[in-house]
Order: sequence, then structure tokens, then C-alpha cells
Amino acid sequence: MLHVLLVEDNSADVLLVREAIRTSPVKADVLIAYDGEQALRFLTDFNFKPDFILLDLNVPKFDGIQILERYRANQGPPVVVFTSSVNPYERKRALELGASEYIVKPTSLDAFLQAVRGALERWIKPAANAAEGA
Repeated sequence: MLHVLLVEDNSADVLLVREAIRTSPVKADVLIAYDGEQALRFLTDFNFKPDFILLDLNVPKFDGIQILERYRANQGPPVVVFTSSVNPYERKRALELGASEYIVKPTSLDAFLQAVRGALERWIKPAANAAEGA
């Protein structure tokens, strides 16, 4: 089973992401970090290696940009920024820091669920297939 780290402080969004993953063809368990400090603890713990990270930028303690700066996303699993921020500077900075993709959270339920499923399929399946072939 694949492991997803969801960095999200909004409980409604956590429920929606869990539902999207549950109904996705990608089977994964989800670990939730409700703030940036908790996310960095998970990412630096050698006992937890996520296969995929879904990262909201607007979380307490350390925001998503600070998490990317400290974690250096380009040295780990795919990191998809999934946020309500439409700020072009934040998009540019997140991608410069190694985010694989930047998605603005859709406002409709169906689009939200499909955005999560699409990100999983784009970033987890290729990584899982590469690992199986190795």
C-alpha cells in the first residue's frame, strides 16, 4: 500500500481528500499533518517515507513555502501543492522549490474530488510503476 502525507488544517478539506483517495483507483493510506511543524516532523522521521505529499500552503506554524524550503521537495517523493492561493509569486516559488505541481483548490465538490484523484494518478502511478520495474 502507498503512503500519502496530507498537510492540511481544514477539517472539511481533509474529509474530502480522504474521500477522493478512498474512491480512487490508487490505494493508499493517508497520514494527516495539521500544521507545518507536524509535517516537518513526519518528513524528517526515518520511519515514515511517504510516496506522495499533498501540501496546502496556508497551514499554521510553518506555511507550505517554508515546508518546501526546509524539506527540499526535489529530493523526495512528488509534492503537489493543493491550495486556495492564486498568488502567482507563491505558485512560482513552490515550483522553484521542487513542487511537482501546483493546483488551486476547485470550489465545486466534484471538481475538488477529481483534482485530487487526477494528481494521485499523475504522480503516484508513474512512481509505483518505476519502483515495480526496478
